[in-house]
Amino acid sequence: MSVPETSPKLDFIREIIADDLVFGKHSTTITRFPPEPNGYLHIGHAKSICLNFGIALENAGIGAKCHLRFDDTNPEKEETEYVESIKADVKWLGFDWGSDLYFASDYFQFFHDCAVHLIREGKAYIEQQSAEEMRVCRGNLNTPGTPSPGRSRSVEENLTLFARMKAGDFKEGACVLRAKIDLASSNMNLRDPVLYRIMHAHHHNTGNAWCIYPMYDFAHPLEDALEHITHSLCTLEFENHRPLYDWFIENCPVPSKPRQIEFARLNLSYTIMSKRKLLELVQGGHVGGWNDPRLPTISGLRRRGYPPAAVVHFCKRVGITKFNGTTDVALLEFDVRDFLNHSAPRRMAVLDPVKVVLTNWAAEPLTVATLANHPQQPEMGEREIPISNEVWIEREDFMEIPEKKFYRLGPDRHVRLKGGHIIRCNGFDKDPNGNIALIHAEILPGTVGADSPAGIECKAAIHWVDVATGLDAEVRIYDRLFTVEDPDSAEGGFMSVLNPDSLKTITAKIEPSLATVDPGFSCQFDRTGYFVADAIDHQPGVKPVFNRTVALRDSWVKKGAR
Repeated sequence: MSVPETSPKLDFIREIIADDLVFGKHSTTITRFPPEPNGYLHIGHAKSICLNFGIALENAGIGAKCHLRFDDTNPEKEETEYVESIKADVKWLGFDWGSDLYFASDYFQFFHDCAVHLIREGKAYIEQQSAEEMRVCRGNLNTPGTPSPGRSRSVEENLTLFARMKAGDFKEGACVLRAKIDLASSNMNLRDPVLYRIMHAHHHNTGNAWCIYPMYDFAHPLEDALEHITHSLCTLEFENHRPLYDWFIENCPVPSKPRQIEFARLNLSYTIMSKRKLLELVQGGHVGGWNDPRLPTISGLRRRGYPPAAVVHFCKRVGITKFNGTTDVALLEFDVRDFLNHSAPRRMAVLDPVKVVLTNWAAEPLTVATLANHPQQPEMGEREIPISNEVWIEREDFMEIPEKKFYRLGPDRHVRLKGGHIIRCNGFDKDPNGNIALIHAEILPGTVGADSPAGIECKAAIHWVDVATGLDAEVRIYDRLFTVEDPDSAEGGFMSVLNPDSLKTITAKIEPSLATVDPGFSCQFDRTGYFVADAIDHQPGVKPVFNRTVALRDSWVKKGAR
């Protein structure tokens, strides 16, 4: 049979899947996204979500699908809150599992039956040594393990002890069930790993029905096989676990034989990706919860205003490889800017305000300025903004002694108020600290919506907010949470390199239309950056609160931080 060549544009996982379909190993593909509900998902999980659900969508014509499965085998760390947050994150990224929602805890009886099967086959036994004794007996990379007394127990005795474990006759830590594989293996994962442990804890799904719980390495391949997963995709840290995965598939009564394939996880500069460390930040009060916009959690990215399409595009752009590496977080921010540049309407807000009084307003009063909602998207329409004889402008748009190529406002200099007049500064006042407190300017009649009249040099237009109708808003300026590219390798630990300036809260002046937008409204503050009305604290018409999604340019390059 002539087999067409696999497209060179496919990543290695998609090449494997394409070959399996061509050679008839599978008639379709079934993947799974299997998070443990012990924390919130982060952008590293987004890469896995995009891979697993993406493959299902790409092969939808042959009935492919992706399961959402919660690996809830540890009742001490798992909560329903995490289950619901994970569902929301997957849907926010644009994926749907349909009717294929599963829980490992629904298979507890199956796991138990497989364990009993292994005992009956003489391939599992009850261990009553302490954790430290087991560690010593397993040996190390240079020394083979030594059998414990329990390894030679009879099948009948092991069955009895396992039944007593299930019945709750033992305290936690009194005994475990181990697989009998190879104590001399060079792969430590095969040196009689633990299959079941005792945990007298309430489970979020099964309540108190069980007091023994399977280990992840035992449960995961059995789940995949039970659900007829064709390709079990996981990150590289599970590569050494694959022989154990295959051993369970070969030695347990399972209905299918899935294949485990490993790929490189996503690592970002200036970011940590460990759930445990993220939990430390949350519980230590260093951030405002799992959805803090400074965290790489999907809920944090959502609250910060990242478009889901930008996150998905970034995950695809990073690609699937077999080699670990670190991606510059600036690439993610670039994609966010690119998407928002096309989709976000423009609004005016002044973050560091100084007042300008237009001394000759009566000469040619203008009550409203008409501005386009997007310079390249005419279908977004226009809006009218009130304007009067006093406006706020950005402090940085005025310079007492203008530098070369500074085209904004200064003594006897001209600038256009966006959508309004050209104005000329004819004086200013300072406060006791020497800061500019008030700027006096005059409008140039006949300059609304027109080019600069002859003899008037005006090379810039600046944004503004009307003093009479503008409102105050809380604006949160978010920056990177860490000051170094690799927080995990910091000499003093990742906590030692927290960025003290990762959040600055200011009071800004905003145009009236921004006061009543709904939470989640995303826009560009002209010439400043992209902002989103906070999903939790923003109260339309009562308390406007905006989070900076990303600046208009990468300020860290300017700082020389990379």
